[in-house]
Amino acid sequence: GIDISADFSIIQTLANPMQMREWAILSLPTDTVSVENAVLVTVSTSNKSHRWPLMIDPQGQACRWVQQLEAKHGLKTIKLSDPGYLRVLEQSIRNGTPVLLEEVGETLDPSLEPLLLKQVYIRGGRTLINLGGANHAIDYDPMFRFYMTTKLANPHYLPDVCIKVTLINFT
Repeated sequence: GIDISADFSIIQTLANPMQMREWAILSLPTDTVSVENAVLVTVSTSNKSHRWPLMIDPQGQACRWVQQLEAKHGLKTIKLSDPGYLRVLEQSIRNGTPVLLEEVGETLDPSLEPLLLKQVYIRGGRTLINLGGANHAIDYDPMFRFYMTTKLANPHYLPDVCIKVTLINFT
């Protein structure tokens, strides 16, 4: 058979005590589920991940934590209902500024698809992404990070959404 560790922990494997202490200072509860969720969020926002995190967060704890975690990096907070949200998103992608998209519903704006699928490509030595249409290429800074939260306690996402994001339940 295959050897397994009886005391395996995603926290011990992917996080370190210093990082967990910083998360607690930044208002993340110290229970196991919250810390595991934080690990999943940080892994999802790394350059190695192919999906951005979508956090189910009816109490707002993930939202508060992300806001404090990314404050020093100039986090921009937007909603799909904001008139200029795509402009803010484009600027953040260019500058490598993190973005928190709040109050996501059960469907996502189709214009976000290239970002959700991380359809980044290199042309002429520049890293680009098409946001808002095939003819609208913008520079993509690899330091850019994208977070999404929903206040819905029990959302029903279609498989089409689930395959594009990492769903993380903070309830």
